[in-house]
Amino acid sequence: MAAQLIDGKARAERLRAGVKDSVAGLKERHGFVPGLAVVLVGEDPASKVYVGSKVKQTEECGMRSIEHRLPEETSEADLIALVQQLNNDPEVDGILVQMPLPKHINTDNVVLSIDPMKDVDGLHPVNAGSLVLGKPGLVACTPQGCVLLAKQALSNKLSGLNAVVLGRSILVGKPVSLLLQNENCTVTMAHSRTQNIEEVCRSADLLVAAVGRPEMVRGDWIKPGACVIDVGINRVPAPEKGEGKSKLVGDVHFEEALEVAGSITPVPGGVGPMTIACLLSNTVQAACNLRSMPLIAAVAGY
Repeated sequence: MAAQLIDGKARAERLRAGVKDSVAGLKERHGFVPGLAVVLVGEDPASKVYVGSKVKQTEECGMRSIEHRLPEETSEADLIALVQQLNNDPEVDGILVQMPLPKHINTDNVVLSIDPMKDVDGLHPVNAGSLVLGKPGLVACTPQGCVLLAKQALSNKLSGLNAVVLGRSILVGKPVSLLLQNENCTVTMAHSRTQNIEEVCRSADLLVAAVGRPEMVRGDWIKPGACVIDVGINRVPAPEKGEGKSKLVGDVHFEEALEVAGSITPVPGGVGPMTIACLLSNTVQAACNLRSMPLIAAVAGY
């Protein structure tokens, strides 16, 4: 029997509806509208499309969108100066500097320059450390989206499950493993040095694949009935579509996994839409935190 598809688009739409309701409530009851500042440096085509989508969805949720597009040759010092300006702007509640940055800019220095209270991407060491310690903070958007999708697929019953996270990046692998531990999963992190990696993956009730290798996880790596969250977005040649054509695939071989897993996220249409929705939710959270207000219920409940 084919696996159930985990619809990331529909789940993201529900979360955005919560954000929209929250923004309306903040405006009506407290007289302010959260603002998200997005900074794009250079002309990377994928980043431009992604930023455009963030701006559009921010505005659709009723928030203020502040967009800064800087030329490729922008210096690190000038970029950090802009970030400091946004840190000090009371109209800005969230700051997102779109990655990747040009090679002459040190990404770590830029992330460190962002006020942790406005770090809606959840990358600042203060927020990452809060996650490690189990303290409140802004959580990285993609890992947050992964857990929300897993909870949807498994009816919120994550406690006690064996979870395997394939990949140990600071962007996805490490934070999602911590979030799953917070849900009382028993978590194993697998990576390029893991012995018998196929067997490790087959032990998972919940498998999160985040390695950036097209279709690495084959069907026989998956435990029958397992929940599979595929974070990978890889562009590969698609000769069946015509010469020079390409397609997006995940880190999991979807057709094979579909025959084994109990539920699985498609690529595209799975984790991707949740990343932006969680970014918007984080912006509302940041706006409330900056004003020492509890998170408004419309977002908390979604």
